[in-house]
Amino acid sequence: MKDTMLQQVMTAPGQIIFQQVPRPEPGPGEVLVKIRYIGICGSDIHVYHGTHPFTAYPITQGHEVSGEVIALGNGVCGLTEGQKVTIEPQVFCGTCHPCRHGKYNLCESLKVMGFQTTGVASTYFAVAAEKVTPLPSALSYEEGAMIEPLAVTVHAAHRAGNVTGKTIAILGCGPIGILLCQTLKALGAKAVLVTDVSDYRLSLAKRCGADVAVNTARNDFNEALVAAFGPDKCDLIYDCAGNDTTINQAIRCARKGSTIILVAVFGKMAQTDLAVLNDHELDLNTTMMYRHEDYVEAISLVEQGKVSLKPLMTRVFPFRRYLDAYQYIDQNRETTMKVLIDVQDQT
Repeated sequence: MKDTMLQQVMTAPGQIIFQQVPRPEPGPGEVLVKIRYIGICGSDIHVYHGTHPFTAYPITQGHEVSGEVIALGNGVCGLTEGQKVTIEPQVFCGTCHPCRHGKYNLCESLKVMGFQTTGVASTYFAVAAEKVTPLPSALSYEEGAMIEPLAVTVHAAHRAGNVTGKTIAILGCGPIGILLCQTLKALGAKAVLVTDVSDYRLSLAKRCGADVAVNTARNDFNEALVAAFGPDKCDLIYDCAGNDTTINQAIRCARKGSTIILVAVFGKMAQTDLAVLNDHELDLNTTMMYRHEDYVEAISLVEQGKVSLKPLMTRVFPFRRYLDAYQYIDQNRETTMKVLIDVQDQT
């Protein structure tokens, strides 16, 4: 009888089951990965609440991941059994205009594991070898499961070009905002100001390297920029919160002729002051996921000690308590950063 494994399935919003399914074998060009840890991100929470616009049920989740290579399919080179790895979750066509020009993160038919195709939330996962990135042995499996969100911030940082010597503001101190702060400082930013309406999150951002932390529930953003950087304010603003309040703060307060980069995903149609955007000749830029080079750089930043992931690890849940993890996040929104699932703990 073929070996089986345990697989998570979200059958409907707020409903998770576990099923025994055949354990996959790696085909030609594939590797079999023993999944160790999975991170839960904001988009996963949207799926849990039934508000993700591009996900249908049932769906096996999981796209922030670490694991161990346990078998190689025919023709796989450069990977070895026992190697610590992460998986890049994008599924792209390779033939559309963005793919042909190296921008496969913008593939016209892009799918992401855990949203439009099967995610990694199972004991084992067979995947094309080119989607597997080795992790240094010194990185923990917990850290390995956080390389994906760090790669998001590496890509976002490079959307601004060279940030060396720049003064920068980040709106929103969730995991992405705090990781972006660390990334920008690692890449040479002169000073980073962060904002949020949570003192807890602002305090954590300061511990992770933010130069100035401002609670915009009590303080005017424009006044905070002038106080921190002088009348020229900052060179660049990142919106990592993604709501009408923050994007309009950015537009209203940005130095004329400067740049705003939207990192967060808006949950609804935005109401923004495009007249001011136009009148101030602001560049409104965006960023979408990452590419392989962003993963490689993210791993290097952690390995060099320039980015610290452990302060953002809030709690770990056993695999069968996936639903408890979501409920915990809902009940502790302000103080929760990254919740991880220990797939091999099936108690």
